[in-house]
Amino acid sequence: MTATPAATATERLTVAQAIVKFLGVQYSERDGERQRLITSVFGIFGHGNIAGLGQALWQDEQLHPGVLPYRQCRNEQSMVHTAVAYARTRRRTQMMACTTSVGPGATNLVTGAALATVNRLPVLLLPGDVFATRASGTVLQQLESQRGHDISVNDCLRPVSVFFDRVWRAEQLPSILLGAMRALTDPADTGAVTIALPQDVQAEAHDWPVELFAERTWHLDRRPPEHRAIVAAAQAIRAARRPLLVAGGGVHHSAAEDALRAFADATGIPVAETQAGKGSLPYDHPRALGALGATGTTAANSVAAAADLVIGVGTRWSDFTTASQTVFAADDVAFVNINTCVPDAHKLSGLAVTADAREAVLALSAALQGFSVDAALSGEDRALAADWDATVAAAYAVADPSAPLGQSQVIGLVNELTGPADVVVCAAGSMPGDLHKMWRTRDSLGYHVEYGFSCMGYEIAGGLGVKMAEPDRQVVVMVGDGSYLMLSTEIVTAVQEGIKLVIVLVQNHGYASIGALSETVGAPRFGTNYRFRDEATGTLSGGTLPVDLAANAASLGADVLRASTAAEFGPALQQALASERTTVVYVECGLATGSPSSEAWWDVPVAATSTLPETATARRDYDHARCAQRQFVAPFVSAPSIDDRSDTTPS
Repeated sequence: MTATPAATATERLTVAQAIVKFLGVQYSERDGERQRLITSVFGIFGHGNIAGLGQALWQDEQLHPGVLPYRQCRNEQSMVHTAVAYARTRRRTQMMACTTSVGPGATNLVTGAALATVNRLPVLLLPGDVFATRASGTVLQQLESQRGHDISVNDCLRPVSVFFDRVWRAEQLPSILLGAMRALTDPADTGAVTIALPQDVQAEAHDWPVELFAERTWHLDRRPPEHRAIVAAAQAIRAARRPLLVAGGGVHHSAAEDALRAFADATGIPVAETQAGKGSLPYDHPRALGALGATGTTAANSVAAAADLVIGVGTRWSDFTTASQTVFAADDVAFVNINTCVPDAHKLSGLAVTADAREAVLALSAALQGFSVDAALSGEDRALAADWDATVAAAYAVADPSAPLGQSQVIGLVNELTGPADVVVCAAGSMPGDLHKMWRTRDSLGYHVEYGFSCMGYEIAGGLGVKMAEPDRQVVVMVGDGSYLMLSTEIVTAVQEGIKLVIVLVQNHGYASIGALSETVGAPRFGTNYRFRDEATGTLSGGTLPVDLAANAASLGADVLRASTAAEFGPALQQALASERTTVVYVECGLATGSPSSEAWWDVPVAATSTLPETATARRDYDHARCAQRQFVAPFVSAPSIDDRSDTTPS
């Protein structure tokens, strides 16, 4: 006779209630430190999620206050930006969830999801979806597809998510939740994780095994490097005449800053930084060359041009970093790529060291004991860095405190008046490039610029996420008028939650970054200035628009201080820093930023033919510049042992 299996203990909850209860008992652990994985849920409610996740979150707040707090926001895209900034600041050990209704609420998530995945930053998205039963037929905000009724607008989230699934039946939920947590805690390939929730399924009741709601800890593993790869990398470094290390965002994600500093101190190898990697070394460290590439320093780019071995640590080698593959100019240049992400580790035909950044740098340090670069080269590097610092000082300088300010001077004053642990936040326009070149970073988390997607509108929402993750730090958001007009409404959320931000709002009446670029590609200032339409010409070349962004910020609940000169801006910023409330410092600047040139190139194709002389000249310049562009396809050749120093066995 077959034995009857013992009854499994269950708990009857709706699908939405089960999701909320499950999220409240998920934890992460790295290096022995355990913390709650999902710390809160942002949400905007509509008919697609109010009766499901809305009810579940409300019920959870009544029964278990503080476990999974709900937070309001004003825009679906911006709540993803806030969650992404939070995860980045928490070094991907903690994150947030976001819920929206079906339809436009869900599609508004797409930009934020793409930003998260491009930057490999985890965020959990829980959009409502169409009825699984289809009993109600075509419902409000539903896309009807002739290709099949199982398609909804949420499917546009598939290509921008690292994990996507839809809960058509309650029984599917446990496997989907576990798959989602796995993706959120994957150090190599994380990003936006989407669980689409049909609105009827959210409200269905089901008997869940109680084990689903047991506390679960997700270990964030540090993948060690393969011994063979470390030996080959160490041999290549010992054989190199002019090695250079490029620090990317992976240095911060893995908390590898101390290991990198010790490596640079011991070996003398100079360090350049990507946008995401800026702050890996303090700006005044003897080995620090600053920013690399199209928005880089002349010091870093000069050393890169001569480097015969480039060691990339946690970088995906974007076109800005490589100056569209022109910055590494030595004929025999080779690459060693340390990255948890396998495709990135294999870029530029480099030696792939697939590993956690901190663990790989520590292993490489052990393998290079006794090695250091030529002292004369170190002296040259320090001289180049000092020359650039003098260039920055000149760009920061204010000759006349009563004269109108330029953007570089605004950046300089903010840099001077903020403390070492304060955080500057930016994302799009001309300021990210200026900050990358010139910001003197003193703390590893003091620089937060989103440049993987360079998404206009990220700044204020992102600043909110940084402050939520590090409430004891001052957070200074730097944003231009173009980006502010895209997405400024999370000022309301900051005021509502009592989360203090300092927002430096630069008004230059147009798109300064693309305006400057347009001058070099044969479309001078077209569509980049905020002007009335000229009745005589029919073009947007009339007077300046009378837009008062300071008044707009005040209407959203922020305190506002106006400044137009250094004499006014310095005291206003100090007042904002001292305040306990979100404060906007509004300053008028010209379109010319005053930023020094990186002397590097960026590949933006120019029209191949035109009757306009500006475009024809730009095309000739473009054809000349791209002659320096390279394809790095030569296979990496491991250097042979060169003498008794080549014992590279890691300790």
